[in-house]
Amino acid sequence: DEHVWTSPQNAISIVDNITEMLCRADSGNADAYRRDEEVYTKKLENLDSEFRKVVEESDRETILFGDRFPFRYFADEYGLKYYAAFPGCASDTEPSAATMAYLINRVKEENIPVVLKMELSSDNIAKAIAEATGTKVKVFYSCHNLTAEQFQNGETYLSLMEKNVETLREALSDGTD
Repeated sequence: DEHVWTSPQNAISIVDNITEMLCRADSGNADAYRRDEEVYTKKLENLDSEFRKVVEESDRETILFGDRFPFRYFADEYGLKYYAAFPGCASDTEPSAATMAYLINRVKEENIPVVLKMELSSDNIAKAIAEATGTKVKVFYSCHNLTAEQFQNGETYLSLMEKNVETLREALSDGTD
């Protein structure tokens, strides 16, 4: 699973490594790189704290994706369990009937309030699960795809992950919120 950045803690390590490489390649601007790293790392730490708070305040610890699942690092970081139509970024295009039945049963039996999907992927599977269970579909951003409009509007890793905080809050709710 190459989506290591879905964990803000991993993103902090990535920022640190990039900063060190930039400082070695351009030592004349090392102080500026380190200042920027410090500011951005604080934002990532705040993001991490927000996710931890959502998980800690929830009675639920399971999320369900009617999609691929490139969020293993994220789930592991926050102690979340998950169900998904496909493991990782599998190249399959349709889940088996047994997988669909299993996911629908999980939603019903565990009262999972939200079926998640990745950005810019087909929502057919997530919609089918949601229609069969009376839930809704929400996007959970893996932060590797942007629409042209999102790019023009200045979306960033942080802004997309902030949206994920709210989506996670809803996905882990007991459905009475």
